[in-house]
Amino acid sequence: MKILNLYAGIGGNRKLWEDVDVTAVELNPQIAKIYQDFFPKDKVIVEDAHQYLLEHFEEYDFIWSSPPCPTHSRIRNIAGVGCGQNKPIFPDMKLYEEIIFLQQCYKSSGTNFKGKYVVENVCSYYKPLIPPQEIGRHYYWANFRILPYKLKTRGHMKSIKELAKIKGFPTIQDRTLLRNCVEPELGLHILNESKRDIQPELFR
Repeated sequence: MKILNLYAGIGGNRKLWEDVDVTAVELNPQIAKIYQDFFPKDKVIVEDAHQYLLEHFEEYDFIWSSPPCPTHSRIRNIAGVGCGQNKPIFPDMKLYEEIIFLQQCYKSSGTNFKGKYVVENVCSYYKPLIPPQEIGRHYYWANFRILPYKLKTRGHMKSIKELAKIKGFPTIQDRTLLRNCVEPELGLHILNESKRDIQPELFR
């Protein structure tokens, strides 16, 4: 199974995947180096994931995209958009660009992409413009049904040491990296859901 892992971070979603050929795209070279150390057999590309998707989407059986989320998050809205240290900012609509792009590529006879995809992001402070599936505090836009999954714990309020253990990266001492990575068990669950032989049609 050939997988494209966009905005890969340190690879929380990828940690429990087995027997897969993964290309990971991460813009930050320091974070990409951490990912490569954890997953030495993966191809790691330091590049803009948004542009890479546009140019290479047809090459993969499964695409996972986790675009940056701060401009959409409820936390930012609760803290007060435009108040204090939070300057007014437009939501980064690359998120919806990728959702629409993948939906159309999957449905269009003009492309060779017949694989599965999922775009992941935090639950937004506004009503999502395109209905997602929801697990915990995150949205998932996919061309397959994801059955409910109960997270054991997100652990965001725990110590860095405890958080690193929960996420499965005991050597990482950066709270932001740990908080941003997808729980490995959830990453495996979603990949397994994409492999179901019978899938209800979500988009017509």
